[in-house]
Amino acid sequence: QVQLVESGGGLVQPGGSLRLSCVASGFTFSTYVMKWYRQAPGKERVWVARISSTGGVTSYADSVKGRFTISRDNAKNTVYLQMNSLKSEDTAVYFCNAVSRYDYWGQGTQVTVSS
Repeated sequence: QVQLVESGGGLVQPGGSLRLSCVASGFTFSTYVMKWYRQAPGKERVWVARISSTGGVTSYADSVKGRFTISRDNAKNTVYLQMNSLKSEDTAVYFCNAVSRYDYWGQGTQVTVSS
């Protein structure tokens, strides 16, 4: 069955870094656009970053541009989100999303930025 499993979240101080991973199974990962979203407490889920199926094209929300980097390894069926210079406003549950003919979601991983 289709699965997207995120990991790598945790508690980090402002200015710190985390790398999130999302491992996919049950579908042809290399044909899917992959995205990261996040949802802060009491707020809507918002788009964070996107990467094309081959990894050649990326885009970012303005709020994370220059601090976050999305990448993928199609041999490992994994998409990553490297998050640097983290701020308290980056605190949220982070979800990975696979988009092509179908739309798949992971269960999310909590990122908390706090001193």
